[in-house]
Amino acid sequence: MDRKVKMEDIANSLGVSIVTVSKALSGKKGVSEEMREKIKDLAKEMGYQQSSSSKGLKEGRSYNIGIVVPGRYFGKYVSFYWQLYQEVTANAAANQCFTMLEVISPEAEDNPEIPLLIREKKVDGIILMGQPKSKYLLKLKDGLNVPLICLDFYDKDLDCDAVVSNGFYGTYILTNLLFNRGHQDIAYVGTLLYTSSITDRYLGYYKSMLEHGLSVTEDRLLDDRDWKTGDVVGFPFVFPAKMPTAFVCNSDLTACSLIKALQKKGYEVPKDISVVGFDNYLYPGLCNIGITTYDVNVREMALRSINNLIEKINNPSRNFGISIVEGNMVHKDSVAY
Repeated sequence: MDRKVKMEDIANSLGVSIVTVSKALSGKKGVSEEMREKIKDLAKEMGYQQSSSSKGLKEGRSYNIGIVVPGRYFGKYVSFYWQLYQEVTANAAANQCFTMLEVISPEAEDNPEIPLLIREKKVDGIILMGQPKSKYLLKLKDGLNVPLICLDFYDKDLDCDAVVSNGFYGTYILTNLLFNRGHQDIAYVGTLLYTSSITDRYLGYYKSMLEHGLSVTEDRLLDDRDWKTGDVVGFPFVFPAKMPTAFVCNSDLTACSLIKALQKKGYEVPKDISVVGFDNYLYPGLCNIGITTYDVNVREMALRSINNLIEKINNPSRNFGISIVEGNMVHKDSVAY
């Protein structure tokens, strides 16, 4: 069976953005008539079929989208989730959707209630950004009456569509980089099972270790956050008696905190110990060294979450499963050459 033509295919053929293609096909402003005709002609030639979500927007329908986020992911230094939130709202606006934010307090996670946006029927769909505690997810599942997309995590009990970065492959290639630079004693930093992303990134590290004939001992796994609050900045790392020569961290924020802890113990990065992170997002001025990392394509994650949710609003039986968004490695200063 031939592959279904997507807006992305049309955009790539003409060298324009997906947003431009969407505007042209849905009759929105912001596209020249000449380009609009080119896009329409190519779409017809390629056999593009407009999705129900695009048709709904063309007919003048708009949607209210709720963005629900655990408050601990909006801490002062957690810049990744602020970036992700901004991209989601920008993509929603480009698709003529309205967004409403509801932040889950720590108390609400421990004594869960259905989000107010859902209870008062203010939204047509929900994007749940960042993984809440299990009891909150179970409560949400029981009271859910609108389509849901999980963003930056997935959960086996919730069993919903999700959009995530490729944490497994990202940490796999970062760990391979450290082996290629001569390291043999490499530890992983991240509190396992705290989120699906932290655990997936550990599994990528573990695969690389296995392929290089090495086992992972307990002293090569370091927690990086308080289990209750999720605090990473200032977390008291427990270092092993025999230090590894390199650390793979589940986020840039964790890598930054680790580097500061290592410096307090008299180690220089990367002269003495190399460190890699994940996300390529860090609060400006927080770290005094550039962290080699895996860049997450936040814009594509936001775009897919909005597009998938609109599709589900128009067709509640539509399932996307887990959408994995690729990124790329970024070389900076925290790994010795």
